Amino acid sequence: MVDVPPRGSATKWSKAVSPSAAWLAGIVVTSVLIRIVLARHVAAPWIFADELIYSELAKSFAGHGTFSIRGVPTHGLGFVYPIVIAPAWRLFASMPHVYVAAKTINAVVMSLTAVPTYFLARHLLPPRSALVAAALTVTVPSMLYTGMLMTENVFYPLFVIFVLALVRMLEEPTPRRQVVVLLAFGLAYLTRAEAIAFVPAMAVAPILLALIEQQRLRQALRQYATLYGVLAGGVAAVFLATAVRNRPVSSLLGGYAAATGPGYSAHDVLRYLLYHAAELDLSFGVVPFAMLLAMWFSPRVPSRPARVFVAASLPVVVFLIVEVSAFASENAFRIEERDLFYLVPLALIALLRVGVDGDAVVGRRPVLAAALVAAGLPFFLPFQRFVTPDAVHDSFALLPWWWLHDRGVAFGSFRWVALGFAAACAALALLPRRYATVVPALVTVYFVGSTVIVESGSHSIRAASRDAREAGIRRADPDWVDRAVTANASVAYVRTGFGSFYTIWENEFFNRSIGSVYNLIGSSVDALPETVVARRADGTLIEDGRIVRAEFVLADESAGVEGKEVARDPAVGAVLYRTEGPIVLLSSVAGLYPNDSPSAPPWSGRTVTYTRLGCSGGTLSVGFASDPGLFQS
Repeated sequence: MVDVPPRGSATKWSKAVSPSAAWLAGIVVTSVLIRIVLARHVAAPWIFADELIYSELAKSFAGHGTFSIRGVPTHGLGFVYPIVIAPAWRLFASMPHVYVAAKTINAVVMSLTAVPTYFLARHLLPPRSALVAAALTVTVPSMLYTGMLMTENVFYPLFVIFVLALVRMLEEPTPRRQVVVLLAFGLAYLTRAEAIAFVPAMAVAPILLALIEQQRLRQALRQYATLYGVLAGGVAAVFLATAVRNRPVSSLLGGYAAATGPGYSAHDVLRYLLYHAAELDLSFGVVPFAMLLAMWFSPRVPSRPARVFVAASLPVVVFLIVEVSAFASENAFRIEERDLFYLVPLALIALLRVGVDGDAVVGRRPVLAAALVAAGLPFFLPFQRFVTPDAVHDSFALLPWWWLHDRGVAFGSFRWVALGFAAACAALALLPRRYATVVPALVTVYFVGSTVIVESGSHSIRAASRDAREAGIRRADPDWVDRAVTANASVAYVRTGFGSFYTIWENEFFNRSIGSVYNLIGSSVDALPETVVARRADGTLIEDGRIVRAEFVLADESAGVEGKEVARDPAVGAVLYRTEGPIVLLSSVAGLYPNDSPSAPPWSGRTVTYTRLGCSGGTLSVGFASDPGLFQS
């Protein structure tokens, strides 16, 4: 049991907390410094269009206090994260400096997860063990998201804050604590719509605690009148508001709105639920996952803090995994670890709790049952299906297995290797209590080793960011467009369909002067706001019959924009022109098809036609390539 000082002993309590506060501050500062160093290895944004979206929102908020993307007001996205990183755009004019500042903010905010983790752990653990939980929380491989402009950086600490508020409410359900839980949910929801899963979790947690403690349900739930009243009123208000605005309720889910569509199969959802549970088992290091299960398997323990923790953690974990699994089964078709890694502090606290109090907490049978489950889950994960380039940004726990494959381990044997690895890890849960300190140390080694592979392995985030930058910008100065134009100038980008999609993404991110994007092909892969235009016979671009004008134009060199060339990035074929009038494209190509994906080259049929307006003579160079797979030797 955790010793809590009696009321009225503020002086003693302050003295007792001071050393822990110093250690906690040291953990946060150390984590921030490490994350800043590692974030420098991320050369450029590479998770598109997510990083570009949040960059645009932050830039808009810093400049005008509004949220827009390419000048178009935007709704349905999380606004908390853009607000958090907006000071970087406010303080610096140079985008390379803004990028470094934004990643530094990420490092600070995500490292602060250690603080609410410590206070959550203190409900179950003595100060020293709570500090270990806090330290482990900021060593997980997913902390590498500090190098990316993603909402994960803010949602991680907000998730722990929500669970902490939920635990405190269950311990003492005062109206004030119920309001705090609701506010924590609201902040998390405004960060990621994924937090909608917290609504059923909040509703179920008091019921689950009443059942665990064998209380009369009606009498127990009367204490939560504020919570249930606000939830009921909120649901009614949501339905009314969406009806008045003629919008579906699913619009409140933001990017997860697709998860509400028809065509779901219970079989597929359960299958992906198994896949996600198995992958999370591996990502947590197996033993923490097993200890969390062990606490769930024996909820009626003598310790009330443990019962409260079970009642809070079980519905949060279950509803979140079900939500993500349902979405993945019909939309993503991959393991979405980055939507679930937030759960790891709960497993780490469970690991230390069972290790501290041993059999008195859960007993040996639940631990054995949990160890068997945790050992067996990875066997059901189809590694060959999910160890793909998507894992680099979505499923860090799968990258060490890709590393093994590169060293000769066949995909067909992965299930057996994973089973052996998980069984060996799960066996640690059965160690005698005197060896309990060994397990957190081994989990730390696992986290650090995985981080090294994810950060700098052959299929790493470092390589992915480098490749994205080189596909979009080859110049040493990524803000070359801003440097070449006059102050406060606006640059229009013309998308012709040729060249890499990364050319617009990277250049738009690193150059604040790029504004409107004109789309000549009518389709796009990033779903960002664009202006669809047409080309007249004389090459002039028109929008709804109006001539399109711009002072500067950035386009791929195949467009042959009429105007004075100001600068270029020859390695990627991007050229900046000064036009100061109508946008006129002097060149056109027919029969050569645009990219099917961000990295795929154009392809053609039998005939390709090249047309050049206002041609006064010169040389035309054409490069040909083929796919060896189309031919038999």
